[in-house]
Amino acid sequence: MGSSNSFPTTLTPFHPPLGIHRQFCMHQPTTLVIHEAAVNFAGDVSIFDSNGVEVLRCKGKGFVGNRKGFTDTYDRQLFTLRMKLLSIHKTFVAEDGNGREVFVVKKQLGLRNRMVVTFTNAVDGSPIELDMYGDFRGRSVAITWNDRPVAHISRQHALALGPPTYHVMVAAGVDLVLIAAVCICFDEARKNGNTA
Repeated sequence: MGSSNSFPTTLTPFHPPLGIHRQFCMHQPTTLVIHEAAVNFAGDVSIFDSNGVEVLRCKGKGFVGNRKGFTDTYDRQLFTLRMKLLSIHKTFVAEDGNGREVFVVKKQLGLRNRMVVTFTNAVDGSPIELDMYGDFRGRSVAITWNDRPVAHISRQHALALGPPTYHVMVAAGVDLVLIAAVCICFDEARKNGNTA
């Protein structure tokens, strides 16, 4: 499943919605566009959908300071993402404004390139575990729940020498902010060689 051709091009909607923020679960599939500058945490950045509509903002100086704040487009705090220090495998923890854990993204042991995202679903309170797998060093990763496609991350290089851009297809009914944050965690782990 390492090539982008092995992942579905259409994603079926989720009912009930899946994620940590219901207001970011759209009624239609959405493609997020995340430029390398956003992933690299070069100051404050915005993440847009494929129509150019701003979806969320990331604030901070990056994982060097070990934290990155995520806000809505009105600068209301959603969560803070931090890299867990002293963990054997790359681990990211998102916390709300009260310091409570909202979700965790963690590299798993094994032969297959795999990261796992765990959280409590906002709609029904059920524990959720999403799997991320694919060509972590290359250009294509799938995110699934119980083998059902949730999102697909593809990394595309710009023409000439421009930085790469992530295009993240997200199924209807899935939290866009959660998936954008997961994409950023994936890229950070990939760049540090911790996904192989």
